[in-house]
Amino acid sequence: MDAMDDQIIDELWYWYLTGDKRSTFPAEYERVFESYRRVYKLFPGDPRCFECDIPMGGFASLLLRPWGSRPSSFSSRFCSHCEGFARSREAGAEVELSLLFADIRESTQLAEKIGTYQFKELIKRFYKASSAVLVDHLGMVNRLMGDQVIALFVPRFAGKDHAKVAIQAARDLLHATGHDDADGPWIPVGIGVHTGRAFVGVVGTKDGVNEIAVLGSAANLAARLSSQAADGEVLISQEAMLSAGLNADEMESRVLALKGISTPVVTSVLQPSSSL
Repeated sequence: MDAMDDQIIDELWYWYLTGDKRSTFPAEYERVFESYRRVYKLFPGDPRCFECDIPMGGFASLLLRPWGSRPSSFSSRFCSHCEGFARSREAGAEVELSLLFADIRESTQLAEKIGTYQFKELIKRFYKASSAVLVDHLGMVNRLMGDQVIALFVPRFAGKDHAKVAIQAARDLLHATGHDDADGPWIPVGIGVHTGRAFVGVVGTKDGVNEIAVLGSAANLAARLSSQAADGEVLISQEAMLSAGLNADEMESRVLALKGISTPVVTSVLQPSSSL
C-alpha cells in the first residue's frame, strides 16, 4: 500500500465519522458500498449497519453472520465487517466531536472495602449500565477499561447536536447509576464532557495488535474534567455548553486549574436534578 492508499483510508474514516464525503473521496469506494447495500436490502432485519446496510438483528442476520452481521465492538451502528475494514490499516481522521469520560470515584478504596469478587461484579454492572446508556444515545463506546468508560459522540451517529446528546447521555448515566435515588448511588461516578477537534482512528503495533483511539488535546481535557468531577457530578466545558446551545448562567460555574492545560478551564456543573 502506498501513500495514496493511506489517503484513501483516511477519507473513508472521515466519511465513517462525519457522513461527509470530501472532494478527495474515491468514487469507486462509494460504488462498492452501494452494491453491498443493494444486496443486503433484500434481507429483512433491524437494526442495520449505517455503512453497508446489512441487518444486524432478526433471522436474516443469522444467515449473514459469515459476512459480518454482528454489531461492531465500538458502535451498535456499524457491523463487524465494516469495523474489520476500518481496523485493517493504521489510519483515521481529525473531526469535531464531543467526548464523555466517566470515572468511578475512589475505586481503589472501594475495591479494598468490598473485596475483589464483589468489586469485579460491580464493575461488570457498571460497564453494562453505562454501555446501554451510551449506545442508546448513539455514542461510540471507545473504551471500557479499569474504572473508566470513554464514549465518542461523532456527527455521523449522534448528529450535528452531538454536544447536547453527550451531555444528555452524561445525565442519564448518573440516573442509571442511582445518583438520584433516595438511598444514594450503587456506584460513585464523576463525568467530564468536552467538545473539540480530535484524531479518531486506528493505532497499533507491527504484530497487528491495534485499537480505535482518540488522540489530541480535546481528549486530554475531557479526561482531566472527569478526574476532577465529584461523585454525582458532570463537569462540562464551555465549548460543549456553547455547542449544545445551553445557558451556562442557569448552572453552577467552576474554574479549574488542570494538569497539562496551560490556562484555567471554566466549566458548568451538571447534577442529576439539573434541567437542560
